[in-house]
Amino acid sequence: MCSELFRIPLKWDNVPIFGAGVLLLLWAVFSVLGLKSTARAMGWPAALKAHLPTIVIVSAALVFFVPKYFPDGVPIRGYGMMVLLGSIAGIWMSVHRAQQAGVAGEEILGLAVWMFISGVIGARLFYVVEYWDDRIRQADWISTIKTALSFTEGGLVVYGAFIGAMIGFTLYMRRRGLPALAISDMICAGMLVGLAFGRIGCLLNGCCYGGESNVAWAITFPRESGPEMISPPYGDQATSGAFYGFHLRSSSDEMAPAIIDRVNEGSVAATAGLKAGDRVIKIDEKLLAGVAGAEMLVYEAFLQGKPMVLTTSDKATHELPAIEPPPRSRPVHPAQLYSTITAALLAWVLWSFYPFRRRDGAVTALMITLYPIARFCEESIRVDESAVFGTGMSISQNVSILLLVAAGAMWVWLLRKPAGNLAFPDTAVGS
Repeated sequence: MCSELFRIPLKWDNVPIFGAGVLLLLWAVFSVLGLKSTARAMGWPAALKAHLPTIVIVSAALVFFVPKYFPDGVPIRGYGMMVLLGSIAGIWMSVHRAQQAGVAGEEILGLAVWMFISGVIGARLFYVVEYWDDRIRQADWISTIKTALSFTEGGLVVYGAFIGAMIGFTLYMRRRGLPALAISDMICAGMLVGLAFGRIGCLLNGCCYGGESNVAWAITFPRESGPEMISPPYGDQATSGAFYGFHLRSSSDEMAPAIIDRVNEGSVAATAGLKAGDRVIKIDEKLLAGVAGAEMLVYEAFLQGKPMVLTTSDKATHELPAIEPPPRSRPVHPAQLYSTITAALLAWVLWSFYPFRRRDGAVTALMITLYPIARFCEESIRVDESAVFGTGMSISQNVSILLLVAAGAMWVWLLRKPAGNLAFPDTAVGS
């Protein structure tokens, strides 16, 4: 885990070094180099058209946003860096595929800007809505807004990114009058490569983690992910009682008693007499109104190194001794790496299938068939999302099912179309 790779200072010995001007200068050099590289292949008008919106947006952020919200310097996050590298790799693959089909690379670059911006917005909005009460809402609106905008620290939901990117894709296709299904097929593999990089960012950030495991390749996370910040897996385990050897079950009913659904054999909790199925009604004589209250008291007792007394619904009391908080979490499945490997394999499948497609949209349909299946299975390993809507499934699993239904409908529609009628047939075989 490496949430922050390094920090770009805006001051030196407490003396401002031109503030955001230094970053603006670096961005200007990078932009000029990028423009010259694109101009050599497509000409200056096309290069400006493809890159100018991004240059203007980033420049405005450096001038108005950075000095206000990052007075101690700009942190370069592992998550944000991986998202950037994934975007570059995915765009390069898509441009290469488009040029093979005779489509100007500038069209893919222009599309990438629209999809990247709308995808990030969609991914963050999805995350903010999903985790508003747990992670976003702060004591005041300034802190809440700052937290909501801190997407480079993690908190981009893949399905939110997909929805946002598809909105940007649709708008760009209409604006440019391009064949949507054919272009969509070209960029599918690149999108999955971008996801593979992004999941490495999740590993560096500590989000999207798996449940406890004793497999040989299980990993642990450090207690802190930053100054005075508990890493997400460690915090989740401290809240649920994992370090004592039990697990509190979350519930959609906020007022329902906290239920212990697991007690590890030989653990502190087992020695204290707790067992699976116990309902916790008091902790240290404090009446509980639901799971959230129990989790908060368990978390506080653990971090403060205090003993704890749990009273269950059968009026039995269970004394748990104080334990020293360990430096790292209990071993968990490296769910982020599972996702990276899965996304990379799916990207290879889509890239390989592309020349054999017989209808525009077939690669896209294959992507929205395979990825939801993989994601549904991955969610059974992850523990960072609770069940929603009374389905017993996470929000991503619910969306996966809906996407699979949409994929089925798309296949029915595609297979009714005549085969071989491709917008860009030169790269297809077997038609």
